[in-house]
Amino acid sequence: MLSYNELKIGTLFSFEGTPYEVLDYEFLRMQQRKPVAKTRIKNLLTGQVVEKNFHQNETLKEIEVDKVNIVYLYSHKDEYWFCEKGNPKNRFKLPLGKFGEGIRFIKANTEVLAMKLGEEILSVKLPVKVEIKVKEAPQGERGNTAQGGTKMALLETGSEVAVPLFVNTDDIIRVNTDSGEYVERVEKAK
Repeated sequence: MLSYNELKIGTLFSFEGTPYEVLDYEFLRMQQRKPVAKTRIKNLLTGQVVEKNFHQNETLKEIEVDKVNIVYLYSHKDEYWFCEKGNPKNRFKLPLGKFGEGIRFIKANTEVLAMKLGEEILSVKLPVKVEIKVKEAPQGERGNTAQGGTKMALLETGSEVAVPLFVNTDDIIRVNTDSGEYVERVEKAK
């Protein structure tokens, strides 16, 4: 059992029969009031994020999850297909709420980490940064660099990201999957 002050970022627990993950944690103690753990928690079944305050008289049940490597295969009309690592016959689809918008930067056959509770996949952890090829990028305008201009580039996965003017077609860039932003150019096109 966990007490309210043992909650830390990344802690997995069961509250009212539902598994949650702590995203943000802040311990508050105001004058002449009981201490409170102010948290932002994510429902691991639905993906919904809520704010919840826990008090010192509440206890929570810590849950253990299995971490399993799975392979992202492809997406089609809001269906995202995965398979077990080493067993491509065992395919299954997961809803977007299990992993978030960062999936649009993940290439086919990329290995990701799934957190399972029993036989159910609670969530999928995507890599924080991925290297991806620029499929199409318009030419930057000369002389328009005073404010560090950007342009939209089409990536090999079909998504678009704002990149600096010096990035060209066939460059390899690094993208942050959490924020969906350009990080750096890894390799210049030959």
